[in-house]
Amino acid sequence: QVQLVESGGGLVQAGGSLRLSCAASGRTFSVYTMAWFRQAPGKEREFVAAISWSALNTNYADSVKGRFTISRDNAKNTVYLQMSSLKPEDTAVYYCAVDITGTFINARVKNANAYDYWGQGTQVTVSS
Repeated sequence: QVQLVESGGGLVQAGGSLRLSCAASGRTFSVYTMAWFRQAPGKEREFVAAISWSALNTNYADSVKGRFTISRDNAKNTVYLQMSSLKPEDTAVYYCAVDITGTFINARVKNANAYDYWGQGTQVTVSS
């Protein structure tokens, strides 16, 4: 069992920045693939970014490339999402997810069904 707790969400003006954190329980965090997804009201959950266990591989949705950066600190069992140049369309609940297999294949990491555990979500609201 893995528990994930997100933090760092809030209200920010367009063009601003936020950093989300996701703290995970479990002794084998360092082998997990981690990801962020988001869900806006009335829309399906969508992939945002993923990072391999070693942090050598990352993958981003086209909509956030160049603006968001995913990173991790295995010593702290934490994954981060640095969000810059935020837009109103980034408004959503952001969820952290873990794939305990540690597999990192681009098509797989974008699929929500590949993930075994999810956090409760943190709200990000970007005002225009």
